[in-house]
Amino acid sequence: MTARRQAKRRAPARSESERQAKLQTILDAALDIFLEKGFADARLDDVAARAGVAKGTLYLYVPSKQALFEALVRSGIGGPVGAIEQKVPDPDISAEDQLRALFLFLRTEILGTRRRDIVRLLLMEASRFPELAEVYHREVIVRGLRILRGIAERGVARGEFRSDEIARFPQLAIAPALVALLWTSLFQRFDPVDIEAMLETHLTLLMKALKRHPS
Repeated sequence: MTARRQAKRRAPARSESERQAKLQTILDAALDIFLEKGFADARLDDVAARAGVAKGTLYLYVPSKQALFEALVRSGIGGPVGAIEQKVPDPDISAEDQLRALFLFLRTEILGTRRRDIVRLLLMEASRFPELAEVYHREVIVRGLRILRGIAERGVARGEFRSDEIARFPQLAIAPALVALLWTSLFQRFDPVDIEAMLETHLTLLMKALKRHPS
């Protein structure tokens, strides 16, 4: 195969890579603008300017402001959630280790990155824009709760867990992650909390409850 033909075959891959890089730049700019101005006052002109692209270029990626938020959620959090969906159900991993993997993901990939700002944005805007909450619920919450229920059900089926509370109320398992998010956003400067230790303590208490013998 000639060098010219090889170059032509490689070109689409480079083009897609460049497209994804440009999209990420736009999404990063959108998150900045949404946090600074609020979703209602943010304009696509502002996002384009922050990203260093023409507004027409932005429309090649997203048709509207809500679509931009959806892309932010889908790319920023939905993608990593998909990865943990594939990893956690491994039948060779105990239910406890699966829970630990999920909490490690929450701590390092959500609370430890800018993805936490997407959640902050949602908490700020969901009451005025319930459609944003619907997007996040569909792309993240439903899938996360399904992962938790699956872990709990497998744990009970294997005899690792004696309680099915988390299968019935998976929200209880992730509640401390929301507390951590709120605390670090609002109160951490006044009353610092070791978030990693707090989540580890919660997981320890959770495992004791799930493994307890019926009284």
